Amino acid sequence: MTTAPEDDGALVARALRGNPDAFATLVERYDRAVYHLAYRTLQDSEEARDATQEAFFKAFRSLRTFKIGSKFSTWIFAITYHACCDRLNRRKRYAGSELPERADPSPGPEDQAIALDDARRLRAAVDALPEKYRTVITLFHLQGKQYEEIAEVLGLPLGTVKTHLFRAKEQLRKLLGEMEVS
Repeated sequence: MTTAPEDDGALVARALRGNPDAFATLVERYDRAVYHLAYRTLQDSEEARDATQEAFFKAFRSLRTFKIGSKFSTWIFAITYHACCDRLNRRKRYAGSELPERADPSPGPEDQAIALDDARRLRAAVDALPEKYRTVITLFHLQGKQYEEIAEVLGLPLGTVKTHLFRAKEQLRKLLGEMEVS
């Protein structure tokens, strides 16, 4: 007889009582989804791994602020998104000579994807979206989040989330159409 997996709220409560295995279970449960969000936002696997680690570290340090009854996934995605935004802001601030090892002289993913299958073309089109649209598309279509949860994660009004999603889909249609012509 198999026992049902412990819900997130119970794991948070156990972690707050000092049980390190409880938080480790939460990390195992959400690690892939958090990394995926970070990767789609940052478009750099190494930075995404760092942002994932940073998000879980911040979540652990701030565990006492988690509202029992809330969704842990929404909370950790919000922490991840903000960690990614911080990294993107640092990238913009220090762009140029301080980050030469990040520059990639090879053709971008969009150029490579034109010759590849539909899934890779779609991935390239999503990567080409502006960050605000890419994040909404990732949360809605790849993470399966509802509008309200996306609004909460990103700290945006519900109408803005719907508008971003609509515009992201329009841009994807346009990008994919352009890839067909090439």
